[in-house]
Amino acid sequence: MSEFRIHHDVNELLSLLRVHGGEGAEVYIDLLQKNRTPYVTTTVSAHSAKVKIAEFSRTPEDFLKKYDELKSKNTRHLDSLVYLLSKLTEDKETLQYLQQNAKERAELAGNAATSGSTNFSIPSSTSKISLQELEELRKQLGSVTANSSVQQPLELTRKILRDKQNKKNSGQPVPVFPSWVYDRPALIGDFLIGTSLSTDTTVPIGTLPLSSQESMIVEDLLYVLIGVDGRYITAQPLVGRQNRAFSVDPNLDLSIKELVTRILPVASSYSAVTRFIEEKSSFEYGQVNHALAAAMRTLIKEYMILITQLEHLQRQGLLSLQKLWFYIQPTMRTLEILASLATSVDKGECMGGSTLSLLHDKTFNYTGDSQAQELCLYLTKAASVPYFEILEKWIYRGIINDPYSEFMVEEHELQKEKIQEDYNDKYWDQRYTVVQQQIPSFLQKMADKILSTGKYLNVVRECGRDVTCPVAKEVIYTLKERAYVEQIEKAYNYASKVLLDFLMEEKGLVAHLRSIKHYFLMDQGDFFVHFMDLTEEELKKPVDDIITTRLEALLELALRMSTANTDPYKDDLKIDLMPHDLITQLLRVLAIETKQEKAIISADPTELTLSGLEAFSFDYIVKWPLSLIINRKALTRYQMLFRHMFYCKHVERQLCNVWISNKTAKQFSLHSAKWFAGAFTLRQRMLNFVQNIQYYMMFEVMEPTWHILEKNLKLASNIDDVLSHHTSFLDNCLKDCMLTNPELLKIFSKLMSVCVMFTNCMQRFTQSMKLDNEMDRLTLEHGTMLGPPTGEERAEETAKKQLTNKLLAEHADSLHLTSGFEAAINKFDSNFSTHLLDLLDKLSIYSTNDCEHSMLNIIYRLDFNGFYTERLEHMSAERSQKAAPLLPRL
Repeated sequence: MSEFRIHHDVNELLSLLRVHGGEGAEVYIDLLQKNRTPYVTTTVSAHSAKVKIAEFSRTPEDFLKKYDELKSKNTRHLDSLVYLLSKLTEDKETLQYLQQNAKERAELAGNAATSGSTNFSIPSSTSKISLQELEELRKQLGSVTANSSVQQPLELTRKILRDKQNKKNSGQPVPVFPSWVYDRPALIGDFLIGTSLSTDTTVPIGTLPLSSQESMIVEDLLYVLIGVDGRYITAQPLVGRQNRAFSVDPNLDLSIKELVTRILPVASSYSAVTRFIEEKSSFEYGQVNHALAAAMRTLIKEYMILITQLEHLQRQGLLSLQKLWFYIQPTMRTLEILASLATSVDKGECMGGSTLSLLHDKTFNYTGDSQAQELCLYLTKAASVPYFEILEKWIYRGIINDPYSEFMVEEHELQKEKIQEDYNDKYWDQRYTVVQQQIPSFLQKMADKILSTGKYLNVVRECGRDVTCPVAKEVIYTLKERAYVEQIEKAYNYASKVLLDFLMEEKGLVAHLRSIKHYFLMDQGDFFVHFMDLTEEELKKPVDDIITTRLEALLELALRMSTANTDPYKDDLKIDLMPHDLITQLLRVLAIETKQEKAIISADPTELTLSGLEAFSFDYIVKWPLSLIINRKALTRYQMLFRHMFYCKHVERQLCNVWISNKTAKQFSLHSAKWFAGAFTLRQRMLNFVQNIQYYMMFEVMEPTWHILEKNLKLASNIDDVLSHHTSFLDNCLKDCMLTNPELLKIFSKLMSVCVMFTNCMQRFTQSMKLDNEMDRLTLEHGTMLGPPTGEERAEETAKKQLTNKLLAEHADSLHLTSGFEAAINKFDSNFSTHLLDLLDKLSIYSTNDCEHSMLNIIYRLDFNGFYTERLEHMSAERSQKAAPLLPRL
């Protein structure tokens, strides 16, 4: 069972039981996946399970009747379900819950029923129901049940199937037989009820001697055996899907009548097979059923030849009732099997793959009866021919030609251009899907490979290349599954190699991924220095004031001026100003394939005005078929990583700018320089934090993970492996960069905010001093209009500089002390230390509890000299003390 099927079944079960809230489906899904066995365990003892349920049931006859009905329809996994139910009968706790749940759902259904309109009145619960009212209610319910079980007319069934098929094949309507084929019942070959074709007067058979009775009955039987009523044996009208019944003249001699009742099942089987052939020969029932009907028609022709020979003997007076019974016996078994198959296909409403499953299972069930198995094998081979023709086109050329929806793979109309805008892998996952009920049971194990084989070839075909498998052979049904399993394996290996070579060599997948890595994972240092220098002023503006074309021009300039100029795919890099900030985009990524996905994607953009820096991101143009791998979902993750690192780089540049400004300020002697030294120390701690975080992400997360990806891509044998490795690469990068843990990201964002506010504060302080402007105003280094400065002028200039330095230093010192600058620096220091300790503490917890050992590297880098160790140990001890009182309760 696939992971998708487990998710679907668990959610469906919770929905049926009306279970809401609680731990949710994920807990049960994890339990099921952990307890799955890799071995096939579908063969179970259905007999003992059936007996156990019958003993447990209040109405065992109804249960056994329903079991036989489902068995006759060849319902899949029936025995496994019965085995599961038998196990549930032993679990008293589960039974008690299910009974209570059924009671609650019945009450809800009752409330819903009373609130709606009904066609018949139900007495109020307060008054007692009389016997007359109870009988009337029973009749009304019985009539509703009877009407619901009536088989819908064949004409309506054909119309429903035809409309469904025409909807799928809008350009090519399904062919239909002319109406006169159905308007002339005499053409069918079955009994015509209510129409007497004979005008002869019927002599009462009881008045005739025994020999004459036998002669007349033999003649009647020969007519009845080909679907024509006789004088003394007539067919009864059909009721639903029941077998044909006959009425025999009651005056017939008992000895003859006994032999006649033995022969009549042949006529009943013939009637069922004939009706099946005529019904399934219509185009609406599909090619497989049509082929099965044609094979049955061939066998019926042989049967008709036998009846013709018997009629010839009867005319010569050489056919007695005993001889007829002798000659008809070999055919009886054949017609019985044909009728059984026809009835099962009808009851199960089988088409395409489900018909082949039924035939295959019947063939295996007749193991030991060589004649019956040979007959079923012949029918299965004939019916499988059109199905295998569709299969061959799919696995050898990647084409689906399935006008009657019989094949196991279904095609959906999806545009491949939208793959760059869609946050899910819908094109790859949903363009072609497996239809479970159309998978023949003998191809069940190969269903996934059949789907993948055609998908691989179809992608190459969509790129304008015609592909045909060189090892193509005709697929023929056989009881030895290995024959077509080997053929499918060969086709799969060829398709995998063709698409993989096409993407890797012709389309340059690895080169494109490497190009994306250069820009989104920021491994082109000189390019980003140029780009950030060029766009610094532009990105400070509000996002609405930024001219995108100007940013594009600056990007082009930075690309041409750096080593990125050698990248052949640099022109695919584009500017993208996002309508939301980094945190919102993170939520969009984390919500993919969850219940919150629609709400997150349709949410309004951030209400606050974003700066260009907050909204900035790169985008990348990916063409088909590379968009299968580098889809919007993958690009969104790349954007998340880029925006995270780009913001870190921005904070680092701001801190470096503060360092440059502080170098100028340090040459002035301030009276109270203690707070200024504290600011320098704090700036260095912040810079150390940001640089180490960047180093960790780039050299301890992304580079090693990228090398693993490159190694895995070289070993990949098919495109699904490539998809899996690429997704795993991005997932690992996001996880190790703390982008999938909202708690860690929240702390990290606070740290970045503290750093940015600190740099803004320091820049305002440096500008307020206006040291550079004042010194430029006083300098006379370049002289005057009268010539170079004299010695006296230079001495005067030096004295003025010293006086100005003293006055400005005192002014700045008093100004910032009075405005609380020292308190602000201390506050920044306190906040930064608190958040940093909180981050290190949370990292130690996650690395220990969740075995995320790579995150320990951040702790080692930031606490390389044990500066924070003592405080972290103190926090851990406090946490242990709080958790200690809870242990006895467990």
